[in-house]
Amino acid sequence: MAARFKVKRKGIGQMLRMPGMEAEMKRRAEVIKSVAVSISPVDERSPDPGHYKGSWETDSTRRGGRRRDRAVGYVRNTAYYARWVEYGTERVPAHHVLLRAAQIGGRDQ
Repeated sequence: MAARFKVKRKGIGQMLRMPGMEAEMKRRAEVIKSVAVSISPVDERSPDPGHYKGSWETDSTRRGGRRRDRAVGYVRNTAYYARWVEYGTERVPAHHVLLRAAQIGGRDQ
């Protein structure tokens, strides 16, 4: 006889908000951050070389996602010019540091 399984949405929601789930999201964010730091460009001619590379940070919460119903991990760069490094400008090519870090870090999990 086959086993039966009944899904309870409340139970799945609780599972997605468990402290262990948040810890795993934080761990994955740390892996992506370490890859981002290693591939971040450094402009030696700038007034503060290495500022972009040193501005990576991670965070996590149990109430994330579109409906605030699951644990999530965040990776961000706090340098004011981070979006221009990521997406580029008319004169500066895009580096896509966070995109590449997520792709590489996602494989290392």
